[in-house]
Amino acid sequence: MRIPTLVLALGLPLAVHSSPQIGACPVLPVDNVWNAPVDALPRHPSSDAYVATIGATRGVHPDFGTVYEGAPIGIPFVTVPGTQPKVAVSFEYDDESDPGPYPIPPNPPIEGGAASDGDRHVLVLDRDNCVLYELFYAFANANGTWRAGSGAIYDLRSNALRPRGWTSADAAGLPILPGLVRFDEVASGEITHALRFTVPQTQRAFVWPARHFASSLTGAQYPPMGLRMRLKASFDVSTFSPPVQVILRALKKYGMILADNGSAWYVSGVPDPRWNDDMLVGELARVKGSDFEAVDTSSLVADPDSGAVKSAGAPAADWAVIEYYNTGLAHFFLTAFSAEAGFVDSGGAGPGWQRTGAAGFRVWSTSPGPGWSPVCRFYGNPTIGLDERRMGPNSHFYTIEPDECDAVKRDIGWVFEGIAFHARRLEGGACPAPWRTLYRAYNNGFPVKDANHRFAVDLATLQPLVGQGWRIEGAVMCVE
Repeated sequence: MRIPTLVLALGLPLAVHSSPQIGACPVLPVDNVWNAPVDALPRHPSSDAYVATIGATRGVHPDFGTVYEGAPIGIPFVTVPGTQPKVAVSFEYDDESDPGPYPIPPNPPIEGGAASDGDRHVLVLDRDNCVLYELFYAFANANGTWRAGSGAIYDLRSNALRPRGWTSADAAGLPILPGLVRFDEVASGEITHALRFTVPQTQRAFVWPARHFASSLTGAQYPPMGLRMRLKASFDVSTFSPPVQVILRALKKYGMILADNGSAWYVSGVPDPRWNDDMLVGELARVKGSDFEAVDTSSLVADPDSGAVKSAGAPAADWAVIEYYNTGLAHFFLTAFSAEAGFVDSGGAGPGWQRTGAAGFRVWSTSPGPGWSPVCRFYGNPTIGLDERRMGPNSHFYTIEPDECDAVKRDIGWVFEGIAFHARRLEGGACPAPWRTLYRAYNNGFPVKDANHRFAVDLATLQPLVGQGWRIEGAVMCVE
């Protein structure tokens, strides 16, 4: 596949930000705890007890999907303009609720549907001011006002937490929307935040960033509200479908935050007719409680009354890498450029290219300082030689090593296209924490002008290629 050099030369930033977005609004700042990776943090000493209490043999369940018995599955939300008229809301727990008024539009989506007698969450995002309004057990009154169990208002550009001891529209006193799985982010190939989940029994306690408990149980085996769990790094995600792999990779990197009492290992998301319910339910059920571990997040706390994580002096990566695969060519392709991704998605690069959703790592658009290096990108020389064949493969190659970059520049089989992105060099053959190791596999195809490489942060992703004649070349650089 030949991508016009002009696209690469533009160096346009990818339309995926360091923090998740909905429209023009960040879903909390990039340094918020919801958006902080936890894959490099220590395991919590009470992890085994928590997992056993929740259910080590119980499977994960997606508490979201399409429609069941006439009602949408999951917690919906609606966006409104800043001009949306606001209405008064009365609360059962008014001493721990933000008084409003709230910009609730006519007939907003309600969790479980209008006839539901469940939690009946109503989530409204003012997309012009980036303010989130959330209600629990919400009902419309005949006169246009509303009544609810509790309500909370969040400035999504702020790290402010609710007053200590206050509930929200959720039992843990946390916002709901930042922890929901959304179809569009799964389709993009990456979720960049922690997920919301529930368990049957919680402790009469909460840990940062939670602000509230909802239990009378005092045993140390019960998990407290706000507990962070993550999928173990050793868990093999390669046998799952691409959409489920996106969710599982997020559970490895960002984990999930205990936010409410409910069913065991229920992960929350937004209803969408595009979900495949059978795939979500069937595949996630294969992931058991024993595949998770609790995380000690105490090192992230900078201020117990703020959701901002303690700075580690490391700049956040600002580009997400997207992987494509072409079944006709049996080739993989990577890009961190939004214009290029759009070009490929539109079919401009030719037929057969599909996102795999399997890259799962982030890189830097420019070098933040010492330790980061440019990654050279090459394309096989398309010139037809005397043998009436291409001089190079119809494929791209990436390297962070200066010597290798210089050597490939001198090889007539390759054309240097420029700098693809920046990453960190290996240190003693490994990546220093918290960076992740990127591995490279090679299909041994250059002699027949069919060379191709695949990159992955998980060796398990590359291992199946060995049976197809590929060779795993090992660690090549460090990414986020």
